[in-house]
Amino acid sequence: MLEGKVALVTGASRGIGKACAITLAGYGATVVVNYNGSKAKADEVVAEIEKAGGKAITYQCNVSDFSAVETMMQDIVKELGRVDILVNNAGITKDGLLMKMSEEDYDAVVDTNLKGTFNCIKHISRQMLKQKGGRIINLSSVVGVYGNGGQVNYSASKAGVIGITKSVAKELGSRGITVNAVAPGFIVTEMTDAIPEDAKKEIADRIAMKRLGDVKDVAETVAFLASDKASYVTGQVICIDGGMSV
Repeated sequence: MLEGKVALVTGASRGIGKACAITLAGYGATVVVNYNGSKAKADEVVAEIEKAGGKAITYQCNVSDFSAVETMMQDIVKELGRVDILVNNAGITKDGLLMKMSEEDYDAVVDTNLKGTFNCIKHISRQMLKQKGGRIINLSSVVGVYGNGGQVNYSASKAGVIGITKSVAKELGSRGITVNAVAPGFIVTEMTDAIPEDAKKEIADRIAMKRLGDVKDVAETVAFLASDKASYVTGQVICIDGGMSV
C-alpha cells in the first residue's frame, strides 16, 4: 500500500508514534523514526521494523526548535530523496488547573504540540510541492475538540493543531497534498498507565464501546490517510475515541 514511500513520524520512540512507525513500515514505507530524548527506545523501534523486513532510520530532533527542524528535513531529503508522508505525533503533557499552571508549563506544551506541528509542516511543504504530492497527518486529541478541565495548555495546543490542519489543507490541496488530523480519545499508552485503575473504569464507562482504545486503532487510521485510498480526503478531523464524543 505504501511501497516506495518515505514517511517521517515525529515522537516515534513510544506510544502512538511507535505504533504509527511500525504500521507504516509494515505497509512498505521507509520510516524515519524521530525522537527527542531516548535514542535507545528509537533504536528499538527501528530494530523491530527491520526484524519484520521493513526499512527505518532514526533522527534526533526537538520539533519545537524551528531551525533544527529545517535541518532535519534537509538531511532526510538528502539521504532518502523525498518525504511523502509526515505524521506530526510528537507531543507532551504538563497538566494542571489554570489557577496553578505556570507560564513555563503552558509554553512547553504549546511549543512542542502546536509550534512543533507548524515547524514540521513549514519545512517539508516546499519539498512536497516539488513532488506535487504528499500526505500530512496531524495528531490532535478529543480534548482539542471538546476541552478538558486541568488541561488548558494541552487542549489549546490540540485545538490549534485542528486549525492548522484545516488552513493548510486549503493552501496545499490544489497541489495534491492532503492534510488531515486524527483526534484520539483515551488510548492505552505510557501516559494512561499513570491513571489509577478506578479512574480508568470511570472513563471507560463514559465511552460507548466501554473500553480504552489501542494504539493500533490510531495507527491504522493514520496509514489509511497516508495511502492513495484517502486521496480525496483532506481538511478532516477523525475522532478515534470509541464513541466517547457521541
